[in-house]
Amino acid sequence: MSGKTLYDKVWEAHAVKSYSDGTTLLYIDRHLVHEVSSPQAFVHMRATGRTPWRRDAHLCVADHAVPTVDRDKEISDPKARTQVARLEENAARFQLKYIPIRDGRQGIVHVIGPESGFTQPGITLVCGDSHTCTHGAFGTLAFGIGSSECEAVLATQCLRQSRAQNMRVWVDGRFAPGIGSKDLILALIARIGTSGAAGCALEFAGPAIEGMSMEARMTLCNMSIEAGARVGMIAPDATTFAYLKGRPYAPRGDDWDAAIEHWQTLATDQDAVFHREERIDAASVEPQVSWGTSPGQTTGIHGRVPDPDAEADDERADDLRAALDYMGLRPGMLLTDIAVDHVFIGSCTNGRIEDLRSAASVVRGRSIAEGVRALIVPGSGLVKEQAEREGLDHVFREAGFEWRSAGCSMCVAMNTDRLHPGERCASTSNRNFQGRQGKGGRTHLMSPAMAAAAAITGHLADVRELDIRSTETTDGQ
Repeated sequence: MSGKTLYDKVWEAHAVKSYSDGTTLLYIDRHLVHEVSSPQAFVHMRATGRTPWRRDAHLCVADHAVPTVDRDKEISDPKARTQVARLEENAARFQLKYIPIRDGRQGIVHVIGPESGFTQPGITLVCGDSHTCTHGAFGTLAFGIGSSECEAVLATQCLRQSRAQNMRVWVDGRFAPGIGSKDLILALIARIGTSGAAGCALEFAGPAIEGMSMEARMTLCNMSIEAGARVGMIAPDATTFAYLKGRPYAPRGDDWDAAIEHWQTLATDQDAVFHREERIDAASVEPQVSWGTSPGQTTGIHGRVPDPDAEADDERADDLRAALDYMGLRPGMLLTDIAVDHVFIGSCTNGRIEDLRSAASVVRGRSIAEGVRALIVPGSGLVKEQAEREGLDHVFREAGFEWRSAGCSMCVAMNTDRLHPGERCASTSNRNFQGRQGKGGRTHLMSPAMAAAAAITGHLADVRELDIRSTETTDGQ
């Protein structure tokens, strides 16, 4: 018998029952609930007279629809106002933990879960959001679910699931200054495609991963779904334990010691077998920028917009033409010649404190380019508070950025932060789909440092060519 992977160990520890069709009834430890995917689940719970099986296993917070300005006023958008009010009502009715939008702890589910210690190694965690894979950075088996599955978790704490294959991405070496996990995951997706890890649970490992902060690891796992993997995981280690210690929901006293002892057993066995492996040299990764309408349509900052006529595959050529038409780009253009109208730094991918520090190190003492509108949206109220203690809000405001309250903001355009048709945005979010940031909006994905460089120069730019005016961050976010 070969050894077991991290994914295997957590899966098997939560398997309740196996079925003849190959599926497994999986026990779910934790459930994050937000305003978008939960309403129908609660409607069915009320209609059937069901009650939550474990009330303490659920944490509710609104993040997609909340405004990032005028938080002390009533939400202006009727649909958003109804969504938030409904979540609050359902949380109260079913006696579930709820963080109100004016609470200092409010934020994006995938930011507040880890920072509260609700996310822990070795557990199963779900949310009605595809970027739930973020939590795999802690050695958590975390994945997104649909509305009917939300109801099943509320009522039974179990889900019937199909087991994934194991895929490992091994990263050697060290990143060059200004480069980090956002560049790495974009480069991986560009290499293997948006379905390259379909049916797999991704595990990230190797010296470069071990050297990452938890914030950087969360960025990496967050975009596993963009490579086709529903799950992305990193084995918990001393960095993980140090991050979690003392968090509100983290174990304490003897329970903490017992938890550490268990968490240390979760690492993948040396003789474990992976169905597929990719190896990357961190030193070979350059700053990445997407040019199309899929995260896989990405290249290094000094690359050119591809020419569909040079593509041998007709279907791929048609995809390229459609992307270039939507993005308003010409074949052969240098990426550095592409001007931007907006810059968005935030989201569950890059809205943490190290992301803001990284961006601040680029803009300190500078001003954004004329005609550019730039937003900084912290991933949670606690991130915002910490950034303000460090004076980062002053750095951004003095440079011309708008300093906002926490929320998903322009990542998903389900609130008042959105692009207008034809506007182009340098964004630290995770998806550049058509209309993702607003109808007709054009999105270029990149790291916070690269987005900051675009804000200063007014176009897509290589952050390495700017003089960074403060201490470099350790993760290169």
